[in-house]
Formats: sequence, structure tokens, C-alpha cells
Amino acid sequence: MQSFGTQGRLEDERMLKGRGRYVSDWNLPRQAHAHFLRSDRPHARIVSIDTAAALAMPGVIAVLTGSDMAAAGAQGLPAAAPVKGRDGSEQPKVHHPALAQGKVRHVGEPVVLVIAETRPQAQDAAEAVLVEYEDLPAVIGAQEALAPGAPQLHDNISGNLLLDFAGGDEAATKAAFERAARVVSLSAYHTRVVSNPMEPRACTGVYDTAGDMYQLYSCTQGASAMRGQLAAVLGVAPEKVRVIAEEVGGGFGVRFNAYPEYCAVLIAAKKLGRPVKWVGTRSEVFLSDEQARDVVHRGEIALDESGRILGMRFDFVCNLGAYVAFTGTFVNTVNLVNVASGVYDVQAIHVRARLALTNTVPTAAYRGAGRPVSSYAIERLVDQAAWELKLDPAEFRRRNLVPKSAFPYKIATGFEYDCGDFEGVLADALKAADWNGFEARRAASAKRGRLRGRGIANYIEATGSGGFAPYDQVQVAWDDEARITLRATSHNHGQGHETVFAQIVAGALGVPMDSIRLRTADPDMNLTGNPTGGSRSLHGVGSVMLLASEEVIKKGMALAADDLEVAQADVEFVDGRYRVKGTDREVAITALAKKHRGALDVDLKDKKVGSTFPNGCHIAEVEIEPDTGTVEIVSYLACDDAGNIINDQLVEGQMQGGITQGAGHILGEQALYDRDTGQLLSGSFMDYPMPRAILVDGLRVTHHPVPTKTNPLGAKGVGEAGVTGSMPCIMNAILDALRGAGVTHFDMPASPHRVWQALVEAKSGNPRAMAVEQR
Repeated sequence: MQSFGTQGRLEDERMLKGRGRYVSDWNLPRQAHAHFLRSDRPHARIVSIDTAAALAMPGVIAVLTGSDMAAAGAQGLPAAAPVKGRDGSEQPKVHHPALAQGKVRHVGEPVVLVIAETRPQAQDAAEAVLVEYEDLPAVIGAQEALAPGAPQLHDNISGNLLLDFAGGDEAATKAAFERAARVVSLSAYHTRVVSNPMEPRACTGVYDTAGDMYQLYSCTQGASAMRGQLAAVLGVAPEKVRVIAEEVGGGFGVRFNAYPEYCAVLIAAKKLGRPVKWVGTRSEVFLSDEQARDVVHRGEIALDESGRILGMRFDFVCNLGAYVAFTGTFVNTVNLVNVASGVYDVQAIHVRARLALTNTVPTAAYRGAGRPVSSYAIERLVDQAAWELKLDPAEFRRRNLVPKSAFPYKIATGFEYDCGDFEGVLADALKAADWNGFEARRAASAKRGRLRGRGIANYIEATGSGGFAPYDQVQVAWDDEARITLRATSHNHGQGHETVFAQIVAGALGVPMDSIRLRTADPDMNLTGNPTGGSRSLHGVGSVMLLASEEVIKKGMALAADDLEVAQADVEFVDGRYRVKGTDREVAITALAKKHRGALDVDLKDKKVGSTFPNGCHIAEVEIEPDTGTVEIVSYLACDDAGNIINDQLVEGQMQGGITQGAGHILGEQALYDRDTGQLLSGSFMDYPMPRAILVDGLRVTHHPVPTKTNPLGAKGVGEAGVTGSMPCIMNAILDALRGAGVTHFDMPASPHRVWQALVEAKSGNPRAMAVEQR
């Protein structure tokens, strides 16, 4: 594989010089501008909507409501249903309209679409729309929603329970617990967060009457996946929809799905016969972008007399919000069981997940997509067990790891880890973090009046299982100057696809990286493939890029043999040139591409690689200032097995970002709703703290690679590893520090006030479990 060297990312010059083109930068002839009037209450019947005053205002073209969407034949937004309930029942459908119909079910739900000649005119007119509501009782927390007598959101969802899912072997797990010498339990709450990509959502809808074709310029993680969802709402074949994008300012999972606004704008464009553009605000990000996590969980671990784990069981109560997002069920079922026992050799596992509907913004995939929730539950529980057994947490983990000799290893929920060296990863991490020298550092911190704690987490996650598309289509096309255009559906939004895909292809074909460009969402593209997500782009799409390059080389063999007037068997390909073996007669692949225009083009379909299981050991140390409750991460060591690393710079960046994102969640991020009014209390950056680059001090990233054979690159996913490992690691470190002051249980977020409050209560002799109130 070609070395990346010091060239830097191919994207960087364009981005640093401000030449990137984002969705709001697109402007089309005759475009109108849209503004959405949103619900200001969490649960209410819509009695009437009076649009007369708005229609009479200057520049107003149309005012559309849910009835207009229904009249246009719009269907509800689709939701994936990957599993059945534990009683064998199918996941019921929940109607999710483009604009509210009959009821509103969360603050921020779009109710009316106002279209005008300018954006300010549309916004002004929206204020003239009169909506009469009949308020209904609301429910915010998932546990409250499942309680008898709770307000019902949807008539067809009894008790607000969408799905009661189970994985693993309940009987075997029960038997393991019955023979256990000791059982340790832990309950915790994984708080709700707002993703907050740098670029707020925006879109422009276009309808081509001649071709009966819809075009949507939008933020996306993958055109193919969004195209399919939009087609389902519009009632047309996916081939009749094009999703177009260039730069996308962050995704994290919440740019994966189609949104109600996108559907409404497309329907409006068809109705009006002109493009309609909408640009959202940061406030709308908080009120209407998919949110994430919000899971209450209880875990139990069964142990024998020697501290070996006999079994584990987990009970998750997951808050889906008011509607079921396309990925909402998947992240709260499949991704909770595919690594249910973590890196440990456990023969009995049972996982239960109850998915509840509430009067909050829908939740969906967000960096890690359920795997950080599972990892957090496992690693917090394992740490609790070590503490109760009075064992070194690293030693307790070591004696329970899956040994290297056991691979391939099938876990109790049926998934199979193909390879790994968990013991080696742990040993490397302990050495690099100077685990045995911690007590001296704790004593030094104590002299300065600080509480010092140490946390460890051994995570594993399943990545790249294939996504929702049957294969990853890749195209390689040459132009007259032998420049290459790569096409795929995995869209870049900061990961560096343009660089690493070019690196793979350039390394295989022996051409310069800067002669290659990547396109993922052009107007004329109609490829099948998976979006960016699940930490799969490199080993999923990247592997197919390598296979496509090999097809190019094979095609070139016949052309080179003809040009060199020899048999194909006498030709070899080395460093971008076809050479007659044992001679200096040769022809460059670029020369063949120029001479035989289109002959070296490849359209590779029906290729898809299997899952990978990246894993690692993270170790953090924190200091807490007792007088203020301020937590400082003073050192962080990540030792990860990402398989073969194709580009060190990109891997380092992904790990730094993921670790910091996890730290931000632990130390302060929380989407907090008022229990009585259903209003979002943390609806701006004044109330919602975003992590900064300096949040994790002393961050070091090391590697212990074990290449996988499930793909030709030998690579494993890395995009979500940082957050999956960092959340339990940092929380374990915080609790380790607090235990020295008498605090025995503490939950995220570890904001200064909550940490200080826990310390004050412990000092007063009246400690209480600082579990955050679910809201």
C-alpha cells in the first residue's frame, strides 16, 4: 500500500481556502425560500390552522399544512424494522408525517411550511399563521411512558411500547446466576445528547416535470440511503430521486436519514413548479435534528469464587422520542447485542431492550449508534465488580478476557469475533500508561488538594456489517488526460474519504494521488451502496475500491499485451507500468488509458465485505477540585486494534475526535427537557456545553494491530472507537476519584455542580446516589 507520507489530505487546501461548497451555498434560478412553523408544545390536538393572514403578506407564494401533504399522496417517513419482539411480534408502524397531521407530539415538530420570494418574507409570514391547539398530557421519560396510565402518543402503540426485544439465552443466563458465588449489579442512565454538526440542516428541492424526477440538494452521509427513504415518502421508485451534495459539515449519524422537512420541500417544489430552498438555524438543530442515547440500563454480573464471570444480563429502557427514526430501532436492539459480552469470555448472556415512545425529539444513530451504550453498561459493571471484590480493575479484566488462542470466538448472542489479541492490547496499554505508578501520582495530587482517579475500559465494537444496501457499488472512470474519477455512495463529511480512497487506488495503480478525484452525490449518479456510518467506509468501500483497481489492472493486461505484441502470460504489472517479463519493454497504464478511452473503466457491483471487530484498552486519569467540583482529564492513553492502518493521520484524527466527543458527553452534554412543560431547557450553546479540543489533556494514541481476513485491506473500523472506549473509561476514573471522598455511585453528566454536590453530601454523612434524573 502506498505510503501517505507528509503530503497532507487532498481535501485540506480546498477547505482551508474557503472553496468548499455546502448546501446553503447552492442557489438555483427562480428558487423560492421556505420557513417552517413548529410546534411550541409537546402534545396537543390541532384544532384549526388559519393561513389567510400569512398568504396576504408580501412575497408569500404558498402556505402548506399536513392536509396538503396528504392530498399530494405523501406517505409517512419509513423506519427500519431489523428485529422482532421477544414474543415474535413484528415492529408496528408509526405514522410520521412530513407536516403534523391531527396532533403534534414534540416541541419543534414542523406544522406549517411557508414559502415566499425571500427567506425573511417567509419567516415574517410564519408569524401570522394562527394554530389553535387542544393541549394533551405529555410524557418525557421512557420509564414514565411505560408506566400504567401514561399519556398515549399513538393510538396503535399500546402503552407507548414500540418493541420489547431480547437477545441471548435467558435460560442459560438464569442458570449461571443461580450457581454464582456472588452477583454484582449496577444501574445507570446514559443521558440524551444533541449531535450538533457544524453545518445546520438545509436543503433545496427541485422537481423536473419532463423527467418526472425529484432532486434534493441536502446534507447527507450517503445519497443512496436517503434516496430510498425519500422515494418511500413520495411514492415513487428510487430511480426517480436524486440526492446531491458536495461538502457536508459533519454527520455523526444524524445526517443519515431523511427528515420531514426534506420531504415537505420536495412536495412543495413539485406543487409550485420551482425550486424551494430551506436553510435551518442552530435553534432548529436543537429542536428538530435527531437526538441520541437517553437510555436507562441495569446490569448484573454473576461471578464464581475465583472472580471469573459466569454470566451477564442487561435490561435497557430506550427513549425513541415521538416517532421512530429510520435507524432508531436498529441502534437500540442489534447494536446492543452484537458485542454483548464485550472482550470477556462469558458463556451466558441475556439482553432485554424496551423501546418507548415519548413527547421528545426522535432519537437515532449518533457516533457509535448503540455500541457506546453497550460498552458503557459492560465496562461500568465490570469496574463495579472489581471494586466490590477489592481486585485491581486491570487484573480482574485480565483474568476474564477471551484468550488469543480462542479466535474465532463466538459470543453467547451468536455473533463471532474473527480475530483479536485482547491480552496483548491490555498489556501494552498498562505499560504505556504506567499503571503501577498511579498511587504515587495520586499522592502528589492529594498534596495539592486534588482528588485523583484512574479509569480503565476494554471496549469492542462490531463495524461494517454491510449496512442497509446489498452491496457497495464503486466506479472507476478515466478521462482523456488519464485522470481518474472515483464514484461511491459513502459521503465524506470530515473523515478524509477523498484522501484515503485515492491513496488505495493510487497505490494499486501506481498513479499520482492528485490525479484522482472522488464523487459521491452528483446529479447524474444512481449508484447502490451504503452511506458513511458504522465505521465501515474504509474497510467496506475502501476494500471495493481496491478490488475495482485490481479489475482495472486485469483489463489493462490484454491491452498491454496487444500494444507490446506479446502474450498476456508474458506481461507483469509493476508500479503503474505493464512490462514484458525479463525485459525493459513497457507501457504505462496512463498511456493505455489515453489511447483506449473508456477501456479501463470499471463499474464494480455485488461486492461487500464482512464485519470487523475493532477493540482497545483506554486508560484515563482525572483530577477533581473538591471546592468547585471541576473535573480535569490529566492524562489519557488509548491502545487500539484497528487492524492494518492505511493512513496514520486520519486514524489519529478519528481517535482524537471520538475520545473528545465521549469526554464531552461525560463531562456536561445533556439534552434536558422540563418534565412538566415538555420544553427543551438546553436549547442553545448558552445551556449546552460543547467539548473543546483542550478537554482531554495528555492524550496519546497507540496501536496493537491484528489484521482481519474479512476484507482485502486487513483493516477494521475506527471512526467510532474513540467514543465507545472513552465514555466508560472517563466515568470509571471520575468515580474512582470520588470514592476516596465517600461517594459510591455517580452518573453522567459530571458537571462541576453535580460533582460538587456529591462531594458535599458525602462529607455531610448523608450521601445519596447521584444518578441523574431522567427527563
